Amino acid sequence: MLIALPIGKNILMANDVPESMGPVNENENRSKIAISAASREEADQLFKGLSAGGTIEMPIADSPWGSYFGMFRDKYGIEWMVDYDPKYKGQI
Repeated sequence: MLIALPIGKNILMANDVPESMGPVNENENRSKIAISAASREEADQLFKGLSAGGTIEMPIADSPWGSYFGMFRDKYGIEWMVDYDPKYKGQI
């Protein structure tokens, strides 16, 4: 299940994997904070700064779906997704 709730120029997103879909890795069933950057440069800056001391799950790079995207777990265990989509330029 997935929800995307627009809040100003950002989106609060959440998802889960119901038990009916079988066993899942704990990392697949957690909340993540998603940030939509206004530029590639801002996305790089956010990714580098927030991921310092953490674990990179998906390096920030061009994604198959057309955005510039990366995921990581910060040094406090919080999971993040950073995205720049040139179609929206940070304006969701």
